[in-house]
Amino acid sequence: LIVLADQLGRSVGDMYAGAIIPGLLLTAIYCLYVLAVSIFQPSKVPALPPAARTLNGSPVPLLILAAGATLLGFAAHWFLLERLESGADIWAAAIAIATAYGLALADKRMSLGLLSQLTQRVVIVLIPPLALIFLVLGTIFLGIATPTEGGAMGAAGALAMAMAKKRLSFRLTSEALDATARLSCFVLFILIGSRIFSLTFYGINGHIWVEELFAALPGGAMGFLIAVSLLVFILGCFIDFFEIAFIVVPLLAPVASKLGIDLVWFGVLLGVNLQTSFLTPPFGFALFYMRSVASARDYIDRVTGDKIAGIKTTQIYRGAVAFIVLQVVMIGITVTFPGIAIRDTGPKIDPNSVEIEIPMPGFDGQGTDGIPAPPDFSTPPSFN
Repeated sequence: LIVLADQLGRSVGDMYAGAIIPGLLLTAIYCLYVLAVSIFQPSKVPALPPAARTLNGSPVPLLILAAGATLLGFAAHWFLLERLESGADIWAAAIAIATAYGLALADKRMSLGLLSQLTQRVVIVLIPPLALIFLVLGTIFLGIATPTEGGAMGAAGALAMAMAKKRLSFRLTSEALDATARLSCFVLFILIGSRIFSLTFYGINGHIWVEELFAALPGGAMGFLIAVSLLVFILGCFIDFFEIAFIVVPLLAPVASKLGIDLVWFGVLLGVNLQTSFLTPPFGFALFYMRSVASARDYIDRVTGDKIAGIKTTQIYRGAVAFIVLQVVMIGITVTFPGIAIRDTGPKIDPNSVEIEIPMPGFDGQGTDGIPAPPDFSTPPSFN
């Protein structure tokens, strides 16, 4: 979204604000799908074997802690709303989450017995990643950091977490720096190549051809959105996100603006569509990540001692089909209901209807609006 905001000329805050509801809605669709599968095909989502269920205790303390943190967040928001100009909701959420984390740590270190082992594990494992999200997105929303500085704060937070868990080593730091340098060079060369391509393309008026091509599509703005969604979906199967963002999006943005499409909505739609590209074979990066952690050979489970069959690449591809369909459904929802991504920015001002009035001095000896009248040069001055 940060890259798309830069390419579309919109603020990062507006882009994130527009993506909140579509993101939550997509998460709800995923949850409903998993719930439906667990009900109608429970064999596909088996529970942990009894030997692997090492966490004891009732989930009731976890629910009570979540409810207490929520109430504390609302109270903090009410307290800060009149004392801060902006960001009261973010600070309130941070206070509530930090309080829950501190309580879980104190209960674990001091053996207070307030929380169950399950509650301790969930809170202690779940909240540090949320802290990283706050360091990156929260500081951007609060205006503390720019997007670049927010990324640096996230990296610093990750180093601090690794140091706190005593997992930070010279070898790990060297590997992280090496991977960062590779990725930075990768993005930099894409930027250089996209700039050279854009200069050449614009030099032969290629952008005008693209504008006329998409503007002539039947259906107006809706036809344009459907065509762009299909184009980006197909490109996402073979091209990385950065190439699409730096080469294709600058060609599409002027057409969208010309057709009167809100660019924040357009950016959110592209973001949902590009999210699908991580799941589409043959170059879906999420599929590559899954392939790297799922064993392709049969292995013996260390907890149960059972022999587990290896997972084939084709099985991973087939498993991603359902989630690709859910993503496509979300794309359709975003196109059909633009209100979930467009924020109310207040009444629009037509610059052609703006009238500028400049008060002129009066000519009856008195000026208007406190402006003194100009001297009268109609008669010669008297020196008597």
